[in-house]
Amino acid sequence: MGKLQGKVAVITGGSSGIGLATAKRFVEEGAYVFITGRRPAELEKAKAEIGNNVTAVQGDVASLSDLDRLYQVVGDVKGWVDVVVANAGFVEHAPLALATSEHFDKTFGINARGVFFTVQKALPLMKNDGSVVLVSSGLHLKGFPAHSTYSATKAAVRSFARTWAAELKDKGIRVNTLSPGAIDTPIIDGQFPNKEQADGARAMFAQMTPLGRIGRAEEIAAAALFLASSESSFATGIDLVVDGGVTQL
Repeated sequence: MGKLQGKVAVITGGSSGIGLATAKRFVEEGAYVFITGRRPAELEKAKAEIGNNVTAVQGDVASLSDLDRLYQVVGDVKGWVDVVVANAGFVEHAPLALATSEHFDKTFGINARGVFFTVQKALPLMKNDGSVVLVSSGLHLKGFPAHSTYSATKAAVRSFARTWAAELKDKGIRVNTLSPGAIDTPIIDGQFPNKEQADGARAMFAQMTPLGRIGRAEEIAAAALFLASSESSFATGIDLVVDGGVTQL
């Protein structure tokens, strides 16, 4: 029997990278998953890759109406939620002197506001003994140039986990953060104008990491599975850092 047998999970940002790898792993472990994404073509491709026990709902976590529609679908199809993985995120390089208000608002709108309302709107459907996994980043522990807004949103996510773990403990709902390091996903390519620069960044990240490489999405999915399942039944409010040692050594 899988570690999530019979469970229902919502995974935002499930059309690629960490979200897609997590959805695949959850289904392998017996869960039914609902995935979201902004781009319909990528979302349908992800649904086909997962294969079964999946519903794809197009939407943007920064839009409250899209989140309402997501949970309406979840309620209609399954009627409850056991696990929420708030994974959808946005990163854009912007040094302090050059950052625009549009950059600030978009980053906080997706990474902080989106996470906040993804979880809030799940609560009416969440069963007792549920699990919430908030995908933060190792950058909430570091000062990395040109990432002030991104890092600040991930610090907010870490703070959400502490507060919500305290608020929801009487319902038996555990809330934890998962903080990846540099992971080989399409989000790296999206930060650079061409493949050569993106591959250069991958090499730089590998050199910075004590284990000598960047991580794989499947490794973060395994950590998400641990936090989502009863394997972590005595853990709430924690930050599980999975970064090859870059923030720890």
